[in-house]
Amino acid sequence: MSAPVLLVIAHGSRDPRHAATVHALTARVRSLRPGLRVETGFLEFNAPSVPRVLERLAAEGAGEVVALPLLLTRAFHAKSDIPSVLHEARTRLPRLGIRQAEVLGPSPLLNAALEQRLHEAGVSPADKRSTGLVLASAGSTDPEAIAVIAEIARELRHTGWCAVRPAFASASLPRTADVVRALRADGARRVAVAPYVIAPGRLPDRIAAGAEEAGADVLSGVLGPSPALARLLLDRYDEASVPAARMTSLSAWQGGLSRSRGFRYGCA
Repeated sequence: MSAPVLLVIAHGSRDPRHAATVHALTARVRSLRPGLRVETGFLEFNAPSVPRVLERLAAEGAGEVVALPLLLTRAFHAKSDIPSVLHEARTRLPRLGIRQAEVLGPSPLLNAALEQRLHEAGVSPADKRSTGLVLASAGSTDPEAIAVIAEIARELRHTGWCAVRPAFASASLPRTADVVRALRADGARRVAVAPYVIAPGRLPDRIAAGAEEAGADVLSGVLGPSPALARLLLDRYDEASVPAARMTSLSAWQGGLSRSRGFRYGCA
């Protein structure tokens, strides 16, 4: 039997940098696993749409598809939009088996991609002890998504940063500029802002504007087509293909999160 097709589902954006980054990421995934068919579909703004890709795959005789949300947390799109689109496709295309994979986060590989971007922006391991880090995400009204970002900030704090605090570009508070100022007030010699987003667009631009407004010392790039993120997409694909492995991996990560402790707000 042939392996299921990997369908990466991105939100889409009017900003052309968004789709270009998504395609660069899926190209890296293909390079890591030659022979795996990797398709990309968008919820809005960009083509092809998710329903159109699934219709084409069904017409070509594909047997199974793993639909992977290109999302960092389980918020509205993961809980409502994408399941609705996939449910409609299952009804219209009964011969096509469609599985929805887990969202990407949380994962140590995402943390590794974040640290890579910070290193590329000029933050060395020796800088961490005197640097406050702003973990700047898109934001959500979903309490589960907000809680996950807070947990990730706590996890990162234990990797050597003098302080790590979350910020949000929309829907939630605090904003990036406010957190930069708060870290300075608490004694951080340097402040770095790390966008916890995959592709450029309106909200990442808002994060960058907040960093500039408050005078952050470092602004790293979006996660983009990083090697760690590409490996994570394949991990989520494999987990969806083998449900038992998915549950083991997710449980292990959640167990690590449950052992985390609170923030430290002062910097050495």
